[in-house]
Amino acid sequence: MGRTYGLAESAADLAIYREFKRTVALRSILVATPVAFALVIWSAHSALALGVGAVGGIANLFLGTYGNERLVEVRNVGLFVLSSFLRIGLFGIVAAALAIWGPWWLLGPYFAGFFLPLAIYALGVTRAFDASKRK
Repeated sequence: MGRTYGLAESAADLAIYREFKRTVALRSILVATPVAFALVIWSAHSALALGVGAVGGIANLFLGTYGNERLVEVRNVGLFVLSSFLRIGLFGIVAAALAIWGPWWLLGPYFAGFFLPLAIYALGVTRAFDASKRK
């Protein structure tokens, strides 16, 4: 018979998940801030684009995970898809506004900052939920 997954384990995993999201946001800020300060020397626009991208990426992380949680609770796929399209539209508009406001290459620092939380999440999620390290 396979492994059972009880309510206590579910609650523990949910607590780990919520703490991990906060950790990802903090690490994103800790990585993006010094890089943005270093970019100021070269281009203030690039530093701003990186900062805006990082803030947008963190917001996208929290909005996306909230949408995932709501999908599990409510089971309304249509609402989930609509919220995903709205998020894509919002952050796409921000990227386009940066490209219009400054040179087109500002999209690079913006998307580097935007996907930074996703990269940190991907690199750390397996360690966060490693069952062999649990108490």
